[in-house]
Order: sequence, then structure tokens, then C-alpha cells
Amino acid sequence: MGLRTKIGLAIAGTAAVVSVVMGLLVHHRTVEAQYASARSQIGDRLQTAVQDHAAGVDGDRTLIDPPDLPKPLAEAVQQGKWGVYLDHGPKVPQIWAASKYGKEVVALKRPYQREAETVRDLDRVLWLAGGFGTGLACVAGLVVATRLGRRLKVKAGAAQRIAEGDLTARLPLRGKDEITQLAAAVNTMADALAGRLQAEREVTANIAHELRTPVAGMVAASGLLREGRAEELVRGSVRRLSELVDDVIEVARLDTATQEVRTEVCELGSLVRRSVAGVAGAGEGVPEGGPEGVTVRVVRDVRVETDPRRVERIVANLVSNALRHGRAPVSVEVDGGVVRVRDCGSGFPEALLSGGPQRFRTKGGERGVGLGLGLTIVQGQARVLGAGVRFANEPGAGAGGALVEVDLRGAVVGEG
Repeated sequence: MGLRTKIGLAIAGTAAVVSVVMGLLVHHRTVEAQYASARSQIGDRLQTAVQDHAAGVDGDRTLIDPPDLPKPLAEAVQQGKWGVYLDHGPKVPQIWAASKYGKEVVALKRPYQREAETVRDLDRVLWLAGGFGTGLACVAGLVVATRLGRRLKVKAGAAQRIAEGDLTARLPLRGKDEITQLAAAVNTMADALAGRLQAEREVTANIAHELRTPVAGMVAASGLLREGRAEELVRGSVRRLSELVDDVIEVARLDTATQEVRTEVCELGSLVRRSVAGVAGAGEGVPEGGPEGVTVRVVRDVRVETDPRRVERIVANLVSNALRHGRAPVSVEVDGGVVRVRDCGSGFPEALLSGGPQRFRTKGGERGVGLGLGLTIVQGQARVLGAGVRFANEPGAGAGGALVEVDLRGAVVGEG
């Protein structure tokens, strides 16, 4: 149930309760006033009737020892009291008044139907007025709730864009109520977050660029070493360091507002095969001479209009990540415009599935295994291409393994 519905129901319910309470109060006050007036009138007439009876003059409406005198009133009169009693009766309500005179009972009665009809008419008017008022309250509640819901929906959309990485989005500020105060607080938070992220990106990019020159020198120097175990360790470590610096620079470039995309039409199956073949020697966990344990299967090939360099980067990073942090065999599947990469490892952690990949955090969250930039680059490159990326774990008992789907169906231009 949405907030708009809740507000509308709350206003309508409050109006209905107020209408019922007011109706009950008016009803009871009217009944009490009518009975008090009738009691006073018939009491005065009873005193006159008793005096006339004592003088030997009885009126047409004076009753002497009436046999149908209501029992409660008869008991009160026998105790020497006079009283008034409202007998609702099976047909027409009657109001009685009786008093004892000597051994006789002098009584009066008259129909109480007019008062009863007045109350019924009043109740009918109260029900109509209450229903009409409740209906108006429902309409007013829906109008207020709709306006409030629209304001909250607009602000929620802007907040969602901020959460998705659009730090230029801001919540509109209109009015001076609590919603506007909340929107202003969110805008202030977004400004502070954007400033901190920008500072972080600038520091990261500057560090990466500063490291590039010494790393290039280390690569050149490692080529002068004599062949042997020490030379292999140094060259492997230097190569890995060079890749990490390149990854940090690429992440910094992906953070910029504009990205150049050079599109061309190509077959997705061939593009994926070329990407997987290029993983050879890509780093730790990928053996020299080819990506052993990696299979490519093309279920349905298509032609896509996209930036092949970025697609190759996405596929290569996914395969390298699966070999480094998962477990072979790794399968790459092309089905229409969807590319799926599976491994047989322990799968993605819940933090990654719920919040997506985060830089400087590896797939399993281990320290010392990497900077965790591979999946971050995949997500950034896919965002530049307008492609979707889904991270999941293989379902089923004992299935295990991580699954990544890259959706390029928006770039499909024909069958392969």
C-alpha cells in the first residue's frame, strides 16, 4: 500500500469517525431535550388534572385508575410518588404521567410519535451529511495525498539517480515544509559526497600517473636481467604492477563525464572469441600460452553496433577475474546479444550481489589478492556502452560458481 493510499484512507477514516461521533452526540442531545420538554409539559398537565379531579371536574384525557398503566409507573405511584414514563410499546410510543389522589390514580397519556419521527428524520439527515462530508474528505485526502506523493516521487527519483552515481542530480526545493527540509539535507549530503569522490578520483589518477614513469622504467630494467627464477619473479611482479597502474588510470578515466565511443558493426561471437584468446598471459592465474580451462560457446550469433575495444575489455576482465578468483573450468556463452561468463568457484559474496562491485575490494573481499578493479572496470565500460550487467550465483544445490551476464541486446543490428 502506497503512501498516497495510506494518507487518503487516514483522512477519510478520520472524517468518518468525526461524523459518527458528532452524529451520536447530536442524536442523544436531541432525544434528551425532547424527552425533557415532553416530561415538563405532561407534568404540568398532570398537576392541573389532579386539581380538576379534586374539584370533581375531569377532563376528556384524564384517566382514573387506568388498567393499562405501565408497571414501573404503577409501582412508583403506589409508593406515593408521581412520575412520568415513556412506553415505546409495540406500535406507537406513549408518554405517561400519573399521580395518586387518595385511593385513586390520576393519569394522563399522549402519543410520542411526533418526537420519534423527528428523531428519525434527524438521524437520516445526519447520515446523509456524514456520508457527504466523508466523501468530500476522501476527495480532499486524495488530492493532498496525490500532491504529496508526486513531490516524494520526484525527490525519490532524484535520490535514486544520486545513488546510481549521478552526483549532479539534485532534489527540487519548493516550499518550507519537512519534505523540503529533507530534500535540502539530501542535496547537502550529495554535494559533500561529490566533493569527496572528486577528491578521491583526482588523488587516484595523480598517483597512477606518477607511478607510470617509474613502472615503465622497472619494466625496461627487468628486461636486462639474466634468465632464471629471479628474473621470472621480477618480470611477473613488474608486469602485474604495470597492469594495476593501467587499471587505476582506466577507472579514473571512466569517472569522467564524457567518454569517446567508436562504434562499428561486428559479429559478437568472433569478438568474444578474440577477447578470450587475448587473455593469455594477462596476469596471475592465467597461464602463458593460452587460457586453459576456458571454453567459448556460441548459441546464437548476432551482429552488434558497438565499440569492440570496450567489449573486448569487458570480456577479458570477466574471464581473468573468473580464473583468478574463481575456479576452472570457465565457460563463456554468447546467446543473441547476451554474453554469460561462468566459473566453478565459490560464487560472489552477498555484499557484491546487493551493492555491486566496489573498487579496491576483490570478489571475495580478501586482502593482498588484488585491488578489485576488474569488475569495477566491467561495470564502468558497460555503462559507457549502454549495456546492462548482472552479477549472480548459479542456482541449485551444489551448483556453485559465479555468473555474470552482459546484456548488449540494445546494440543488436541483425543475425550473425
